[in-house]
Amino acid sequence: MTEANWARRSAHRLRRNAHMLWIAARDPRTPFLAKLIVGLVAAYVLSPIDLIPDFIPVFGMLDELIVVPIGLWFASLLVPDALMRQFGEAADAAVEVPVSRGGALLVIGIWVMIAVFVALQLWALRFW
Repeated sequence: MTEANWARRSAHRLRRNAHMLWIAARDPRTPFLAKLIVGLVAAYVLSPIDLIPDFIPVFGMLDELIVVPIGLWFASLLVPDALMRQFGEAADAAVEVPVSRGGALLVIGIWVMIAVFVALQLWALRFW
């Protein structure tokens, strides 16, 4: 097994499990504590404040690589097994859905337009 295949499978498994718990967090049958933990993990990932700042090489991403899997694992322990199987099947079906290349191009186009606008504004300020 090559390292690239292991990394690809690990990333796929993490993405699938995160999606499974996102489905679980929205289901009324899921215990409140599991929903709370999933919400806290999502808030931590999306928060600009980290335990270790992201600009520090290697160690900046280490906290996410530790906090996220542990939080997802702990939340999955709190959800009944029968529900986890249902959520897992739903997550598997969602993972098989093709990615929208048109949507990705639209987002990239918007970011390029923003970057050009900012660059033009900075250029105008420098030469006036």
